[in-house]
Amino acid sequence: MPPRRRVTTEPPRIAAVVLTDLTDAPADELGAGADLDGLAFDDVQVPTLMLSSAVVRECRFRGVVAREADWRSARVHDTTFDRLDVPVVRASRSQWRDVRVEGSRLGSVEAYETSWRSVHLVGCKLGYLNLRGAELLDVALTDCVVEELDLGQADVRRVRLDGTRVATLDVQGATLQHLDLRGADLEELRGLEGLRGATVTPAQLSLLAPLLAGAWGIKVED
Repeated sequence: MPPRRRVTTEPPRIAAVVLTDLTDAPADELGAGADLDGLAFDDVQVPTLMLSSAVVRECRFRGVVAREADWRSARVHDTTFDRLDVPVVRASRSQWRDVRVEGSRLGSVEAYETSWRSVHLVGCKLGYLNLRGAELLDVALTDCVVEELDLGQADVRRVRLDGTRVATLDVQGATLQHLDLRGADLEELRGLEGLRGATVTPAQLSLLAPLLAGAWGIKVED
């Protein structure tokens, strides 16, 4: 029997979000500083999905369409977002814990200096996901498409990209522990020095070789 390979990359620990006995709520419940608990917002169309400085607990947002969303400094716990269509999302300095976002189309997402713990994005399409300076613990992106993922200066622990295409990944100045990129399709990488703590496949490493050689001034000639 061949020896078992030692697994050194820890997977994210994602808690399932189970919501029961939700109360249907109208759009006028949404607003800056709102305190939302156990509510369901289904098939809502608003100019701005306003939740700045709000506290959101055990809520469901499904089929919500808005021109923009303001979630700055919000605290979102045990909540699901399903089929959101929002071109501009402002969510800086917000706190997300036990959150699932599924089947959503989000354009520019400004989520710098946020705290994400046990957050799962599934089947989402995102333009620019700015997580610069964020604290990410137990985060997964599954079957997503991201045009640009900015992890510059971020503290990243137990994060996995699975079946996810990222056109540009920026890890300049990031601190990485158990960042699993083996299920990612990467096209461009910025900040090679910030990759310490990431896990890639042998095939991905061969694709990174020209970038590594250029960054370190290595000539490759026949």
